[in-house]
Amino acid sequence: MKMEKTTLQLIEAARAVYGEFALSEHFTVGSVGAAVRTARGNISTGVWIDLACGIGVCAEAAAVAEMLKPRETRITEIVAVNQYGILAPCGRCREMIAQVDSRNLDCRVIIGEDRIVTLRELLPEHWLAQIKNNK
Repeated sequence: MKMEKTTLQLIEAARAVYGEFALSEHFTVGSVGAAVRTARGNISTGVWIDLACGIGVCAEAAAVAEMLKPRETRITEIVAVNQYGILAPCGRCREMIAQVDSRNLDCRVIIGEDRIVTLRELLPEHWLAQIKNNK
């Protein structure tokens, strides 16, 4: 599968912010970088903040937070990368993306160098879709 130019640009945006550095001897930042493209065509990026006690922040959540500042909620495409390559978002991030805007269930999620799926495929039978269908 040949990726579109815009998809390759999104992957490069995530790679540009990826790069781990130490906050202290116990905590790090940047071992995962993420990028989202909004419905308006803007790109927001974020990095993973790895802290103790579960108070860290995933790179995807950081990118979504950046996207929300100008009041954008709709994602058309998202990607996360680390030292090994492209990652699928964790379950917590999948749910967060869906709850930010239920239309994000149809966003493209890049999960490999040659694989793109929709968030809906990663969250089949999602409860937000069921609520919408029952109205």
